[in-house]
Amino acid sequence: MSFSSDTKTELCRSHVSNKCCAIAECYGILLYGNTFTNTGIKIITESYSFAKRLSKLFKVAFGFSIDKYAETTAGGKHIFTLTDKDKLNIIFDTYGYDKDKALAHHINFGVLEDPCCHESFMRGVFLAGGSVTDPEKRYHLELVTDHYSVSREGCTILLEMGFNPKVTDRNGNYIIYFKQSDVITDFLTTIGAPLAAMEIMNAKITKNVYNTVNRKINCDTANVEKTVEASHLQLEAIRRLNARGKLDELPEKLRETAQLRMDNPELSLSQLAELTSPPVTKSCLNHRLRKIMELSANLG
Repeated sequence: MSFSSDTKTELCRSHVSNKCCAIAECYGILLYGNTFTNTGIKIITESYSFAKRLSKLFKVAFGFSIDKYAETTAGGKHIFTLTDKDKLNIIFDTYGYDKDKALAHHINFGVLEDPCCHESFMRGVFLAGGSVTDPEKRYHLELVTDHYSVSREGCTILLEMGFNPKVTDRNGNYIIYFKQSDVITDFLTTIGAPLAAMEIMNAKITKNVYNTVNRKINCDTANVEKTVEASHLQLEAIRRLNARGKLDELPEKLRETAQLRMDNPELSLSQLAELTSPPVTKSCLNHRLRKIMELSANLG
């Protein structure tokens, strides 16, 4: 099972109670489904949960069931077909379409007056034409239809719900999509999938923790490399002074610093500063080591 399939299964657990919301959810399914014309309706899904919910939705919304239901053995797809004219007339009347004319796909906003119906409509849209990517990979949710007007009018509904969707087209389809994790979680919560939304939030938290730890490790590694390189240069300068007999001529504090560095080549400046007697600041110790390196450089 994919994350998108799990999300749809969760959505199908939403209670079907109000007739207006059942009508709205069916509306989203029909407009984003496979076939919706004045001669017939066909809905195909691979989800068993969606198949069960669809039968219940039609009974609550219209008072009847689908004419024909079949499950293919090859791909495991559930196919719903409705061609009965009386039933089609009821559906067309419900959504304000002229049953005697070819259906021009668009959204009748008068059917979706209440906020609860907006949410139910979008749940139907996602069940029939939506998908969401596994948050472990990336953040992406899209709603796909081959009807331009339906897609544009769907954007209007989302704007009224407080979302700001992006739109594009691909291979003759029109796509509404979100790429921000927080927007996707809000959308899924709104249409009835809070557990899927929580998974996305948890995945984001995990990624943020991993990235923070990774940055810290990289930073620590870089600091260690800098410490090793600086220590190497300081030791070279001290050895040069010693080879020329100049080490014993240094002032006492510089001699102490040089000896500490030779005895502790792996320590950072902060750690080395704590070993001086009395302890000095990191800045003070750095100044002493710079002086030693300058004296060494002046030897030529």
